[in-house]
Amino acid sequence: MEQQNKYALITGATSGIGLELAKLFAKDGYNLVIVSRDQSNLEKTAYLLKQENESIDVVTISKDLFKPESASEVYQEVKDKGIKIDVLVNDAGQGLYGEFVDTDIEREIDIIHLNIISLVVLTKHFLKDMIARGSGKVLNLSSIASKVPGPYQSIYHATKAFVQSFTEAIHSEVKDKGIIVTALLPGVTDTDFFNKAGMLQSKALKGDKADPADVAKDGYDALMNDDDKVVSGFKNKLQTAIGNLMPDSMIADQVKKQQEPAE
Repeated sequence: MEQQNKYALITGATSGIGLELAKLFAKDGYNLVIVSRDQSNLEKTAYLLKQENESIDVVTISKDLFKPESASEVYQEVKDKGIKIDVLVNDAGQGLYGEFVDTDIEREIDIIHLNIISLVVLTKHFLKDMIARGSGKVLNLSSIASKVPGPYQSIYHATKAFVQSFTEAIHSEVKDKGIIVTALLPGVTDTDFFNKAGMLQSKALKGDKADPADVAKDGYDALMNDDDKVVSGFKNKLQTAIGNLMPDSMIADQVKKQQEPAE
C-alpha cells in the first residue's frame, strides 16, 4: 500500500519497537519524521531507512522529550518545515527499577515528563490538526503494565496506566471524526528498555522476551484496522484476562514476587 506524500512522526524511533514501527511505515511508503535525543543515532537510523526504502523522505528532529517544553518545540519545528503529520506514534518511554523509597526522584520526574507529559502535548497538538482535516491516526505505546500495579516499577506502571486510560478516552472522543487512536500493549520485549531501567537482575527477565518486530507488527496492524487497542502476544493476552478477575492487592503481591531481584 503506497502512502504518497503521507508522513508518520515516530518518537523513540532509533531502537526497539519504535525502530521496527518506522520500518513498517517506510515499507508502506510513508515518509517519516523521527524524533530522538541523539543526533548521531537519528542519522544512522535515517540512513538505514532510506537504504531500504529509497523513495521516502526521512526527517530527523533531535529533541530531549524528558524536558516538558520539547514536545511543543517538536510540533513547531514540524509546522515550520511545512510538514503535515498523518500518523503520530508516541513510542518513547522509559522506566526505573527499584523500591520507590530507594529510587532517584529526579529521574522519576523525568520519566513522568517523557511517558506522560510529552505524549499528551504531542497528541494535543497533532490531534487538533487531524480533526481540522477530518483524518489521521495516533498510536500510543502502552503496556500490559498499564493493567496491574507494579512493585519495583511503581512509576513506570503508573505512567502506563495513565497512557492506557488517556488513549481509550481519546479514542472514544474522536472515532466519529475520522480519527483513529490505538493503544499497543506489549509485555516483556527484547529491547534496551531493561538495561536503561537498571532492571537486568529482575526475575521477570528470566523467561522468553518478545521480538520487537512482532510487537510492532501487532501494533501497526491494529492501527490500520482501526482498533482501539491490542495486547501483543498470546501469553500477555491470557495474563491480562486473568488479571482482570483478581483483586489489585493480590496482583501487586504477585508482580512483586516476579519483579524482585534474582538470587
